[in-house]
Amino acid sequence: MPQKSIIGRDTLVDFGDKIIGVPAKVDTGADGSAVWATDIFVDRSHKLHFKLFGKESQFYTGEEIIAEEYSVSLTKSASGDVVMKYRVELPVTIEGKQLTTTFGLSDRSTHNYPILIGLRTLKGIFVVDVSREAKTSIDKKKKSLHLNEQMRKNPYKFYKEQYLNGSK
Repeated sequence: MPQKSIIGRDTLVDFGDKIIGVPAKVDTGADGSAVWATDIFVDRSHKLHFKLFGKESQFYTGEEIIAEEYSVSLTKSASGDVVMKYRVELPVTIEGKQLTTTFGLSDRSTHNYPILIGLRTLKGIFVVDVSREAKTSIDKKKKSLHLNEQMRKNPYKFYKEQYLNGSK
Protein backbone atom coordinates (compact mmCIF):
# COMPACT_ATOMS: atom_id res chain seq x y z
CA MET A 1 0.00 0.00 0.00
CA PRO A 2 1.45 3.40 -0.98
CA GLN A 3 2.36 5.79 1.82
CA LYS A 4 -0.15 8.57 2.44
CA SER A 5 0.94 12.18 2.10
CA ILE A 6 0.39 14.60 4.96
CA ILE A 7 -1.80 17.56 4.11
CA GLY A 8 -2.70 20.59 6.22
CA ARG A 9 -6.04 22.29 6.81
CA ASP A 10 -5.63 24.10 3.53
CA THR A 11 -3.70 23.44 0.36
CA LEU A 12 -3.20 24.56 -3.22
CA VAL A 13 -4.86 22.82 -6.16
CA ASP A 14 -3.83 22.84 -9.82
CA PHE A 15 -6.20 22.20 -12.72
CA GLY A 16 -3.78 21.18 -15.47
CA ASP A 17 -1.16 23.75 -16.41
CA LYS A 18 -3.57 26.67 -16.94
CA ILE A 19 -5.04 27.13 -13.46
CA ILE A 20 -2.35 26.77 -10.81
CA GLY A 21 -2.21 27.35 -7.06
CA VAL A 22 -5.90 27.70 -6.24
CA PRO A 23 -6.50 27.88 -2.46
CA ALA A 24 -8.56 24.99 -1.10
CA LYS A 25 -9.94 24.29 2.34
CA VAL A 26 -9.39 20.73 3.56
CA ASP A 27 -12.55 19.70 5.41
CA THR A 28 -12.75 16.28 7.05
CA GLY A 29 -16.33 17.12 8.05
CA ALA A 30 -17.45 17.23 4.42
CA ASP A 31 -18.04 14.02 2.48
CA GLY A 32 -17.55 15.47 -0.99
CA SER A 33 -15.43 18.10 -2.63
CA ALA A 34 -16.75 21.29 -4.23
CA VAL A 35 -15.43 23.87 -6.67
CA TRP A 36 -16.70 27.34 -7.53
CA ALA A 37 -18.36 27.16 -10.94
CA THR A 38 -20.39 29.63 -12.99
CA ASP A 39 -22.50 29.63 -16.15
CA ILE A 40 -23.75 26.12 -15.40
CA PHE A 41 -26.32 24.69 -17.83
CA VAL A 42 -27.33 21.51 -19.67
CA ASP A 43 -27.83 21.84 -23.42
CA ARG A 44 -30.37 20.03 -25.63
CA SER A 45 -27.83 17.30 -26.38
CA HIS A 46 -27.68 16.63 -22.60
CA LYS A 47 -24.13 17.94 -22.11
CA LEU A 48 -23.24 19.90 -18.97
CA HIS A 49 -21.51 23.24 -19.57
CA PHE A 50 -19.72 25.32 -16.93
CA LYS A 51 -16.77 27.59 -16.24
CA LEU A 52 -14.45 27.27 -13.27
CA PHE A 53 -14.63 30.21 -10.86
CA GLY A 54 -16.25 33.59 -11.53
CA LYS A 55 -15.15 36.64 -13.49
CA GLU A 56 -14.06 38.35 -10.28
CA SER A 57 -11.67 35.49 -9.44
CA GLN A 58 -7.99 35.72 -10.35
CA PHE A 59 -8.27 32.04 -11.41
CA TYR A 60 -11.09 32.60 -13.92
CA THR A 61 -10.04 31.85 -17.50
CA GLY A 62 -13.45 32.05 -19.16
CA GLU A 63 -12.82 28.62 -20.69
CA GLU A 64 -16.01 26.61 -20.98
CA ILE A 65 -15.83 23.00 -19.85
CA ILE A 66 -18.26 20.54 -21.40
CA ALA A 67 -18.96 17.28 -19.61
CA GLU A 68 -20.82 14.39 -21.18
CA GLU A 69 -20.72 12.39 -17.96
CA TYR A 70 -22.05 13.99 -14.80
CA SER A 71 -24.44 13.37 -11.95
CA VAL A 72 -26.47 15.34 -9.44
CA SER A 73 -26.60 15.18 -5.67
CA LEU A 74 -28.55 16.76 -2.87
CA THR A 75 -26.15 18.40 -0.44
CA LYS A 76 -26.81 20.00 2.91
CA SER A 77 -25.20 23.43 3.07
CA ALA A 78 -23.52 24.87 6.16
CA SER A 79 -26.72 26.82 6.83
CA GLY A 80 -28.74 23.59 6.79
CA ASP A 81 -30.42 24.11 3.41
CA VAL A 82 -30.55 21.20 0.99
CA VAL A 83 -29.31 22.20 -2.46
CA MET A 84 -28.94 20.27 -5.70
CA LYS A 85 -25.47 20.27 -7.26
CA TYR A 86 -24.16 18.94 -10.52
CA ARG A 87 -21.11 16.71 -9.96
CA VAL A 88 -18.27 16.12 -12.40
CA GLU A 89 -14.92 14.40 -12.35
CA LEU A 90 -11.96 16.70 -12.91
CA PRO A 91 -8.23 15.97 -13.06
CA VAL A 92 -6.30 17.90 -10.41
CA THR A 93 -2.93 17.99 -8.70
CA ILE A 94 -2.95 18.23 -4.90
CA GLU A 95 0.31 18.19 -2.92
CA GLY A 96 2.14 16.86 -5.99
CA LYS A 97 -0.31 13.98 -6.48
CA GLN A 98 -2.21 13.84 -9.75
CA LEU A 99 -5.70 12.45 -9.33
CA THR A 100 -9.18 12.64 -10.72
CA THR A 101 -11.81 13.60 -8.19
CA THR A 102 -15.51 14.33 -8.20
CA PHE A 103 -16.46 17.93 -7.49
CA GLY A 104 -19.86 19.40 -6.77
CA LEU A 105 -20.29 22.58 -8.81
CA SER A 106 -21.51 25.52 -6.76
CA ASP A 107 -21.30 29.26 -6.27
CA ARG A 108 -18.49 29.65 -3.74
CA SER A 109 -18.00 33.37 -4.45
CA THR A 110 -18.72 34.33 -0.85
CA HIS A 111 -16.63 31.57 0.68
CA ASN A 112 -13.07 32.14 1.85
CA TYR A 113 -11.86 29.29 -0.36
CA PRO A 114 -13.02 28.66 -3.94
CA ILE A 115 -12.44 24.90 -3.45
CA LEU A 116 -13.40 22.51 -0.67
CA ILE A 117 -11.61 19.16 -0.42
CA GLY A 118 -13.74 16.54 1.37
CA LEU A 119 -13.26 13.03 2.73
CA ARG A 120 -13.86 11.12 -0.51
CA THR A 121 -10.91 12.93 -2.11
CA LEU A 122 -8.69 12.59 0.96
CA LYS A 123 -9.43 8.94 1.78
CA GLY A 124 -6.57 6.57 1.09
CA ILE A 125 -4.30 9.32 -0.26
CA PHE A 126 -3.83 11.94 2.46
CA VAL A 127 -3.59 12.20 6.22
CA VAL A 128 -4.72 15.57 7.60
CA ASP A 129 -2.50 17.35 10.12
CA VAL A 130 -4.37 20.47 11.26
CA SER A 131 -1.27 21.85 12.96
CA ARG A 132 0.48 22.25 9.61
CA GLU A 133 1.17 25.84 8.65
CA ALA A 134 -1.28 27.33 6.18
CA LYS A 135 -0.32 27.07 2.50
CA THR A 136 -2.65 29.85 1.43
CA SER A 137 -2.93 33.49 2.35
CA ILE A 138 -6.70 33.92 2.47
CA ASP A 139 -7.52 37.14 4.26
CA LYS A 140 -10.79 36.41 6.09
CA LYS A 141 -10.98 39.95 7.49
CA LYS A 142 -10.84 41.34 3.95
CA LYS A 143 -13.75 39.08 2.92
CA SER A 144 -15.83 40.31 5.89
CA LEU A 145 -14.97 43.92 5.09
CA HIS A 146 -16.18 43.36 1.52
CA LEU A 147 -19.49 41.92 2.79
CA ASN A 148 -19.91 44.86 5.16
CA GLU A 149 -19.27 47.30 2.30
CA GLN A 150 -21.99 45.58 0.26
CA MET A 151 -24.37 45.69 3.22
CA ARG A 152 -23.79 49.40 3.85
CA LYS A 153 -24.58 50.33 0.23
CA ASN A 154 -28.10 48.96 0.48
CA PRO A 155 -28.91 47.08 3.70
CA TYR A 156 -32.36 45.97 2.53
CA LYS A 157 -31.11 44.57 -0.79
CA PHE A 158 -28.23 42.87 1.01
CA TYR A 159 -30.68 41.32 3.49
CA LYS A 160 -32.89 40.00 0.69
CA GLU A 161 -29.99 38.60 -1.36
CA GLN A 162 -27.72 37.27 1.37
CA TYR A 163 -29.98 36.43 4.28
CA LEU A 164 -33.39 35.55 2.84
CA ASN A 165 -31.96 33.64 -0.13
CA GLY A 166 -29.27 32.09 2.06
CA SER A 167 -25.57 32.73 1.94
CA LYS A 168 -24.06 31.48 -1.25
